[in-house]
Amino acid sequence: MSTPGDSLFDLRQLEDLARGDSAIHRLHPLTKLLTTLGYIMVVISYDRYAISPLLPLIFYPLLVVLWADLPFTPLGKRLLLGLPLIVGIGILNPFFDPRGWLTFVSFALRSLLTISAGLLLVMTTSMDRLAYALRRVGVPRIFVLQLLLTYRYIAVLVEELARMTRAYTLRAPGQKGIQRAAWGSFAGQLLLRTYDRAQRVYDAMLLRGFTGEYHMGRGDSWHRNDALYLLGWAVWMVGARSVDLPMLVGQWLMERMG
Repeated sequence: MSTPGDSLFDLRQLEDLARGDSAIHRLHPLTKLLTTLGYIMVVISYDRYAISPLLPLIFYPLLVVLWADLPFTPLGKRLLLGLPLIVGIGILNPFFDPRGWLTFVSFALRSLLTISAGLLLVMTTSMDRLAYALRRVGVPRIFVLQLLLTYRYIAVLVEELARMTRAYTLRAPGQKGIQRAAWGSFAGQLLLRTYDRAQRVYDAMLLRGFTGEYHMGRGDSWHRNDALYLLGWAVWMVGARSVDLPMLVGQWLMERMG
């Protein structure tokens, strides 16, 4: 069973992975954002019965993991967390569609591919750099600021939850979990503690000159590797979308065997 400490560890692990020094990490954040958005658009553009045409798209997350020198375990663990939701949404397809199992498998595959692309973006780009890329593509300042503050507040919430859970466990060592009678007071104390800490953080930001704008500096400069990376994946995605590569390979094998 997952604990607040595990959630906090997972959050910190994402931040540590995003501070890597691989070729993917050194790319401009806007390059990675545009590539990820393009990949997701290509994945969701396929027909609901498509399965084999989606298979070449698996190379994108695999190559990014290898080039970024990322461990497979954190990515696989987070994909497994989303698997019950994917199954819950698509499991009714076989009851309403004669080819429902095809739509279910296609939906599950597309969901895993899009989720993996989003996770890889977060695992190779810090939240500050991602916010900078969002501002560069024209996302309104208020939305970017809200995203950053929400992300920071989630970390505060998880930290306070971990502390309160640890304190509760020390006071009731023989108890498994938190008693149902204490859920209400526990949740209320958690909200009060996180609100108080968030207020202290906000006051500290005001003392440092915060006026509503999240200053991210000049950002990174665009290099030739960024253009090559974006252009290379764009050509590959267009080619994969235009041509059914698995079918062509299958036909070629059948001709060779025949």
